[in-house]
Amino acid sequence: MQFTRRTLTLALSLATCAAALGIAAPAFAQSKYPAKPVKFVVPFAPGGGSDTFSRLVAQKLTEQHGYTVVIDNKPGAGGNLGAEAALREPADGYTFLVISGSYAGNAIVNKPSFDPIGAIVPVVQFTREAMVLAVGPNTPYKTLQEFIADAKKDPSKISYGSSGTAGLAHLATEYFNYQAGIQITHVPYKGTGAALVDLAGGQIQMMLGGTSSFASLAKSGKVRMLAVGAPQRLASFPNLPTFAEQGLPNYRADLWHGLVAAKGTPPEIIAKVNADINAVLKSPEMQARFAQDDVGVAGGTPQQFAETIKEDMERWRNVIKQANIKIN
Repeated sequence: MQFTRRTLTLALSLATCAAALGIAAPAFAQSKYPAKPVKFVVPFAPGGGSDTFSRLVAQKLTEQHGYTVVIDNKPGAGGNLGAEAALREPADGYTFLVISGSYAGNAIVNKPSFDPIGAIVPVVQFTREAMVLAVGPNTPYKTLQEFIADAKKDPSKISYGSSGTAGLAHLATEYFNYQAGIQITHVPYKGTGAALVDLAGGQIQMMLGGTSSFASLAKSGKVRMLAVGAPQRLASFPNLPTFAEQGLPNYRADLWHGLVAAKGTPPEIIAKVNADINAVLKSPEMQARFAQDDVGVAGGTPQQFAETIKEDMERWRNVIKQANIKIN
């Protein structure tokens, strides 16, 4: 066969294209994300808000986007144990850390081994919700004023639970103590779920937590809610007064949950996970599920979530200083 200059050039071009395609196809396949299970490290025990919302998001990521998500509960040290474990993993986009409003206060007080801002890359905020003060069903309190009056009279008979020392519930309750002029005993747990069991069972008398933690228990009579830390009453509990309505106009307490990754995680993976979770949060099923407990759906960009984290850290730093909160 006789080759002309034109046919030789064409043959070489086709060979080059074929070789390029042969290499590019496997490379593209390898870049498909996620190519293996993704892990969400929850730094609290099962049963609390962080665990619940993580599982809801994970389920919808599986149904809508084909992810396989493993929930890894690692409670301890107010959330630092799980956070440190997650951030030690390779920054390859297959390990994420679920954080909540407790992250800010815990980072200020407990001073973890990692930089709470510099070591993470915010991915997306899941939720935002007001915090509620609730008491056990066997306590005599029907109003916040009754609770405060009894705590002033005999503080030794009242104890409160939290998800852990320096967690949001702990700091929020100490700030409430400061505002109300009382001092009651703190009982730390390894997660919200265990504290809720003891609140309903009468082992502790009071607890501050997100609306999602108390809504179903309140509806079934297992706890009694006395006040909400929002500027206005909740839509699903219109008879629950705010702290401001009951004599504490400067008290506010709210909570959020979200997802972060270790610094160095590829930005294209951060962008994809952010987009996929935003789509999940916008689904009618998730909107309806969150609305049941007066939980707001957040979503948004990584940059917006980063601002929320920074603002919360500054807020709790000021609260700790103002109220002279001491963590034993």
